[in-house]
Amino acid sequence: MDLLDEIEHRAFRYFWEQADPNTGLINDRAGNFGPDDYTVASTAATGYGLAALPIAVERGWIGHDQAASRARVTLEFSLTLAHQHGWIVHFVDKHTGERVWQSEFSTIDTVLLIVGALAAGQYFAARVPEIAGLSDQLYRRLDWWWVLTNDGTQPDKRMVSQGTRLESGFITNNWWDYSEAVMLYLLGLGAPEKPLPHPSWEAFQRPLEKYSGFEWLRAGPIFIHQMPYGYFNLRNQRDRLGFDYWLSSTNAMKINRRFCQYRAKKRKTYAEGFWGLNASDGPDGYKPYGVAGDPEDGTVSPTGAIASVTFTPDLALSAAQAMYEKDGGALWGKYGFTNAFNVDRNWHSPDVIGIDLGMALLAIENYRSGLIWKLMSGFDGTARALDAAGFRENVGAGETRVFSTR
Repeated sequence: MDLLDEIEHRAFRYFWEQADPNTGLINDRAGNFGPDDYTVASTAATGYGLAALPIAVERGWIGHDQAASRARVTLEFSLTLAHQHGWIVHFVDKHTGERVWQSEFSTIDTVLLIVGALAAGQYFAARVPEIAGLSDQLYRRLDWWWVLTNDGTQPDKRMVSQGTRLESGFITNNWWDYSEAVMLYLLGLGAPEKPLPHPSWEAFQRPLEKYSGFEWLRAGPIFIHQMPYGYFNLRNQRDRLGFDYWLSSTNAMKINRRFCQYRAKKRKTYAEGFWGLNASDGPDGYKPYGVAGDPEDGTVSPTGAIASVTFTPDLALSAAQAMYEKDGGALWGKYGFTNAFNVDRNWHSPDVIGIDLGMALLAIENYRSGLIWKLMSGFDGTARALDAAGFRENVGAGETRVFSTR
C-alpha cells in the first residue's frame, strides 16, 4: 500500500460521503471508527470539499461529470445560505442550511468556502463554465469594506473584523496578527470590485521570533502555518515588507517537532517520536495546542504533522508511517488517522474534523502534483492580490532569513 495515496484517498472519501447530496454541505466532523449522528455542516469544510473534487477527478476516484454535478449543487445551495453582505454563517444544518448554535457570520470561514469554490471553478471552467460563474458570484458579492470598517462606523480601520452575530453585531476582534487570515487578506486584495486597500496587508502584526535557532513568525497551532499555503504557493517570494512566509512556515514545522523533542522526558507521546501540536480535539476538549507558552499536554494531531509535507516532506512522511504502525493501527479509521491522540492519557479522538482532513488532502496533492497551486495561480484574483501585497522573487543572501529588506 502507498500510505500517502491512501491517506489522501480516505480524506477525499470524507468530503464525498459526509456531504448531503441535495445541498452539498459537508459535516464539520464525523466518527472515524463507527456510526455517528452528526448533522452540522461548516462552510469551511464545504469549501475543502469543493477543492477536493478536482483532486478526485485527476486521481480517478470519481468521474468528471460526477464531480461537476456535486460542485454545481454545492455552489447553487451555498448561494442560498444566510449571509450578511456576502459573509456566510459558519455552522448550519447540512440538510436544510438553517443556522445552528447561534453561529456567527464568519469572515475566515466564508473565505475558506470561497477559495475552495474558486479552485473548483478554475478546474471545471472549460467544460462546465457555470461552475466558474457560480464561484465568481460568491466572490463578487463579498462586501470587503463592510467588514473592514464595521459598516462605516470605523472608517479608518484597516484590519478586517472576524465576523458578525445577529444577536450582537460585529465581533469585537479583528484579524490583527499573523494567522490563517493571510488568505483572507489576499482574497480581499484581489477582489475584482472594491478590494481591500493596500495598507490592510501591512496592518496586521508579524511577531518575528527565534526558537532553537529557527526564525519564524510566531503563531501557536501548526495549522496557522499551513492553511493559507494550501491554496497560495508563496515559495521563494517576499512581500513588499520583506517577509518570506514560506520560509517561516518551513521553520514552524521544524520548531513544532523540535519543541516536542525537547519535551520528550515529560511526555510519553513525544518520547515515542510523535509531534504535530495543533488546534484539535484533546482528552479535555478542543484546544489550540502549540509550542512554548501555548496549551500543551502531550496531545498531537496526525494531520498537523502530515500537512507539513509541502514544507518538510521527510518529517511528514516519517511521522505518517510511525502513526500508521502505532498500536497495530489503532489510530487508523475509515477516513484515515484520528483527529488527535495522547499516549500519556491513553486517549485518541473518535472523530475526524473536516478542515484538518482538507488541509492534509491539499498538502499531499500539492506535494505530488501541485494541482491546487496551479489552479489558484491561474486565477486572475491571485495575480491582483500578489501584486497588491508587493510579492517578488526572493533572491540573494536574504533567502535564509524570514525577514529581509534586501
